[in-house]
Amino acid sequence: MSLAGRIDVHHHFTAPAWLDWAEARGAVSRDKLPWWTRWDVNAALEVMDKTGIDTSVMTVAMLGRLRERAERQESARVALGAAAEVVEAHPGRFAFFTPVFLDDLELSSWSVRHGLDELGAIGVSTRTSMDGVFLGDESHDRLLQELNERHAVISTHPMDVPAGKDGAAGLPGMPPFVCDFLLDTTRAAINLIRNGTLDRYPNLSFILPHGGGFLPYMATRLDLFGGRITPPIEPGRVRDHLHRFYFDTAGPMSPSATPTLLATVDPERILFGTDWPPTPSHVIVDSVVPALDGDACLSEELLQGINRENALRLMPSLARR
Repeated sequence: MSLAGRIDVHHHFTAPAWLDWAEARGAVSRDKLPWWTRWDVNAALEVMDKTGIDTSVMTVAMLGRLRERAERQESARVALGAAAEVVEAHPGRFAFFTPVFLDDLELSSWSVRHGLDELGAIGVSTRTSMDGVFLGDESHDRLLQELNERHAVISTHPMDVPAGKDGAAGLPGMPPFVCDFLLDTTRAAINLIRNGTLDRYPNLSFILPHGGGFLPYMATRLDLFGGRITPPIEPGRVRDHLHRFYFDTAGPMSPSATPTLLATVDPERILFGTDWPPTPSHVIVDSVVPALDGDACLSEELLQGINRENALRLMPSLARR
């Protein structure tokens, strides 16, 4: 089965113009950045056309280690301006999330205003954690309140999770995206549940990447032992909150993962995602999309929802592009 009209909610965008800007200031060395930061619009459109993706929603990446406020703001301005130009140059094919920064709420407020109000972003993106502080921490309340007032969609993603020796958690020799990223997402989701974030800010819609990490698989365990967490999670709260998150398909859809996800979460909250370009084009074209389209657990109706309709309900402005 193959259905066109997909909406990809998990598309990493490293603007070529931003790379030029950051390298000119010594913030990055292009040769030392991951290969997937060489984003190219023609390559993007090629993989989209081969897999029936109508629209890709870009997460704007800025991988430089900038710390000074004015320089970080200018970095974001360059990257967001480039994203808006891609959207304008290719009507209907692209949209983007504007980033928020868990360690700088003032910069986040600026990015929200600039990205959403001035450039037409359709939501925000954030890391699941930063410097060991997870999304939903009380220090984020002012930002979350501002986003709640806007009924914002929040796309989440792990980044820079330590994996190795030197006092850091992780298995040496294993890249963090193999399983540490999934754990970071799971921890952030648990933090949002135990801190009551979804209750205090009911207008927020959180997208968890990679099928929600390990959360769907260990939901029953979390429900059983939630009383031992500080603060404790009341019985039944986990199941309730599982139906409030959104989950993208980047990585998890398989004969083992799909049944778990469908049995645990609301199928109307599963969204199509590729994780391109960190997940290479040939993997998406030859393996990921065929596996999704041929998944025996998914009816044509469920697949149409995952591919397109669920994203349109969440972000109806996509239908007007």
